[in-house]
Order: sequence, then structure tokens, then C-alpha cells
Amino acid sequence: MSPPKFDLWSIGPSVYLPSLLFGVGYGGIVPVIPLSARDLGASVATAGLVVAFLGVGRIIGDLPAGMLAIRMGERRAMLVALGVTVAALSVCIAATSVVVLVGAVVFLGFSAAVFGLARHAYLAEVMPYEQRGRALSTLGGTNRVGMFLGPFLGAAMMKGLGTDGGYWLHVVMAVAAAVVLMVVADPPSARSTAPRPQDRASRIGMRQVIRQQAPVLRTLGVAAMLVGAARASREVAIPLWGDHIGLSPATTSLVFGISGGVEMLMFYPAGMIMDRFGRRWVVVPAMLILGTSLGLLPLTGGIGTYAAVAVLMGFGNGLGSGIIMTIGADVSPDGGRAAFLGAWRLFSDVGNGLGPLAVSAVTALATLAVAVAAAGAIAYVGAALMARWIPRPNGQ
Repeated sequence: MSPPKFDLWSIGPSVYLPSLLFGVGYGGIVPVIPLSARDLGASVATAGLVVAFLGVGRIIGDLPAGMLAIRMGERRAMLVALGVTVAALSVCIAATSVVVLVGAVVFLGFSAAVFGLARHAYLAEVMPYEQRGRALSTLGGTNRVGMFLGPFLGAAMMKGLGTDGGYWLHVVMAVAAAVVLMVVADPPSARSTAPRPQDRASRIGMRQVIRQQAPVLRTLGVAAMLVGAARASREVAIPLWGDHIGLSPATTSLVFGISGGVEMLMFYPAGMIMDRFGRRWVVVPAMLILGTSLGLLPLTGGIGTYAAVAVLMGFGNGLGSGIIMTIGADVSPDGGRAAFLGAWRLFSDVGNGLGPLAVSAVTALATLAVAVAAAGAIAYVGAALMARWIPRPNGQ
């Protein structure tokens, strides 16, 4: 029996507010980590590599996150993740070597994986199909808003606290999120009517879930990986091409921010389209727009065309807000849902990590223009695979 419908606003304080707070803190530390590495004596290349360990931590944490959500429940798993986050941030602040900093960064990525999986699994469980797109695109939107605001708030705190200000921002946001989780209860309708995933899946192990769902992971999982790779490529393609055509760092950063602003505006319309017309009507156009804009980027040579393509890229990426989480929720089994979503998010996170690496590798072997165009081709392939493998609402 499908869960009953309820107002999305009713879950705002318990679901979206903690995610927004966590996103603000996470966004605040991303630009600070390479600065900390540089302060500890790392080279520019090494400092950039340290940031990549956030993604490594997320990949390591995806599968254990599913089991934690099953055994502890989503809310407790999130509280544990927030505790680990605060501990890891304390190590970042006190770190005296790059190696120690890397270890703390891995744990920050691990805790982010647990936190994200818990919210994803909760909404996948309590939301009916016809509301799931809006619910999960809004969750993706809160993450985007947090990541957008975090660097600005972190910069404000760094004026008084130095580089550590970004870490202290995340400490404050993590503690605030924990307080919200402990004080604000889930809506009664969600708690009382929806069976909890840990109740139904406690007897199902991770290996069994992955074995049973292998056909889905081999098809849609690979498609999700390609979508993740294409979307992550955008994050390096825009700044690198801006530098390539001679724009100042400030101008490139401004264009990137405008693109991100357009992306944020799209999350709720994306959810409405998903729920009304189906998932294909979001993911396929989003990937086609993203692929086209990546293909057009190497043809730009000035600020006007560069900014226009970057805005188009933000529009396409924003149109896909929450789509991977939504498709994962749609195809997740009733038994072992959290375990499956851990594996599903692993595919997506691997794609997110491979995208920028692929751009760097192709640039080294050929040119930046070829690398960006190749990222666009990946988006097209992802669109084709999604169009082929996304199931109909009736499961056919």
C-alpha cells in the first residue's frame, strides 16, 4: 500500500532544515581544505588532491551508510554522522601535517555519505511516487543552496578566525543540525503509516541486496554513473575554460556563481515535471542540454558567449536536480531499501569522482577542448541509457 500524501512543508523542519544546515557547513569547508593543505606545506597540486579525498570518503562510506541506516535508523545514523563530522573538523583545525589533514578529510566525506543516505532513504520510504520527485528535488535543492551560501559565510568567519573559520562554520552548522534532529520530530503521518526500512530489511544483508538488484545496477546504475561524471565535469570545465580564454579569476568565479544561481532556481520546477510527466522528461532533456552546452563551451572565446554557455549549463544541470536520488528511490526494493540506495549512491559518487579526473586525463593526452567535448559526449550517452532503462511507473 502506498504511503498517504502529505504536505511537503510539513517535513521542512525535520528533513530539509538539517540538510540545509549541513550543506552550508560542507560548502564552507570545500574552499578551505586546499588552503589548509598549503599552510601545512603542500604544493598546489597536492593541495588540490587533498580536496579530492572528500570524494574518496564518500565512496568509502556509501555501502556502510546503507547498513548503518538499516541497523540504527535514519535519525540515529544522521546523529552519528554529525558527531563524526565534528570530531573530524576538530582534527582539521589541530592538524600539524598533510597526512593528518587527509585522514580527517576522508572522515568528513564518509560522514557526509551517511548523512545524505539517511535523508534519501527516509524520503524514499515515506513519499508516494507522485510526490517523490518534488520531495527529492527539494532535498537536492537544499544541498545546492547550502553549498552556494557556505563559502560566503565561511569567508566572513575567516576574517576573524583565519583559515580555521571555515571549519568552525561547519562545526556550528553540524551542532545546529543535530539540535534540530533531536528537537523536531518527523510528521506523525510519516512516522505512523510508513513501515520503516530497518524493520523490513534487518534480515537482508548488503551482499544479498546487491546480488538481487544486480540487473538494475548493471543498467541504470551505470547510467547514473555516467550522469554523475558529466555533471561533475561541469565543475572543472567552466573555470578551466575561463582561464584558457584569458579571463581573470574574479570574472570566471562570477560566471560560475551565476551559473550556480540559475541551477538553484530549477530544483522545484524539476520536481514538478518529474511528478507530472515522468522521470524521462527531466533526466533526458537535462543531459542533452548539459551535453550540448559542454560541446559549445570550446567554441566560446569571449566573456559574452562564455557566460551564455555557462548559464545554459547551469539550467541543464539544475533541471536534473534530485533526479538520480528520485530514480534510485523508484527502483529501490521494499526490503533492503537503504542497503540498495547505498549501492546506488556508490555508482553515482564514483561517477562524480571520475568526471573531473577524466577531464584532466584527456587534457593531458590531447587538449582541454577535446576533454570538454568528451564530457559532453558522456552526457549524451547517459541520456540514451536513461531513456532506455528507466522503468515505467507501473514497473513495466
